[in-house]
Amino acid sequence: MSSILAVGNEIKRLTDGQVLRVRATDIGFATDIGPWCESTGNELLGVEKDNGHFIALIRKGRAVDASAGPSAAAGTAESNGRTIVVFSGDLDKVLAAFVIANGAASMGGEVTMFFTFWGLNALRKDHPPVVKKGLMDRMFGWMMPRGVRKLKLSKMNMAGLGTSMMKGVMASKNVDSLEVLMDKARQAGVKLVACAMSMDVMGLQREELIDGIEVGGVGMYLGAAGKSNVNLFI
Repeated sequence: MSSILAVGNEIKRLTDGQVLRVRATDIGFATDIGPWCESTGNELLGVEKDNGHFIALIRKGRAVDASAGPSAAAGTAESNGRTIVVFSGDLDKVLAAFVIANGAASMGGEVTMFFTFWGLNALRKDHPPVVKKGLMDRMFGWMMPRGVRKLKLSKMNMAGLGTSMMKGVMASKNVDSLEVLMDKARQAGVKLVACAMSMDVMGLQREELIDGIEVGGVGMYLGAAGKSNVNLFI
């Protein structure tokens, strides 16, 4: 996925007709790049494997069959939105949500992630300011993980050992951490929305959440979902 996001950033710098040569080690790159080019209106000239790496040649833009009429040209430039509801607070599931979000952002169109209930823990600050709360709200805060660094695996956590092992394996294989994926998503323009109702129920206040997010309700989500052709619940 990181390779696809990098391709999206580089292709923006080219003019129509220029060719981008991409060298990737990601095993999924060879299958991802074709659909990505199709969705973004670019032309994949070819993919080959070379000494464990995948080499792809991509031409920015592509010729449109004149017989198809002007609607075909418009179709390649059209962008569609994507929305992701992040309900889970498990490390692996939040990780998957951001992988998908970054991939969607690289294809263009607005991407909205709506964090609700346990998913809100991914948006909590590591060291939030002291805010006035009731006892029940404080208890919720104590029992829930504070920020992405505290999230645990949904399976094989093994009192935290499994989570540490997973992070170590990801680092050894140059897979972006959740923190890095979140930063890339924000830089790519992915909209992060915290559910206002869930915040109220779980005793979280805006000051306790990371900067650069929005707080909204179901109306904001449904508005974004209505403009999207992909809606996911994780």
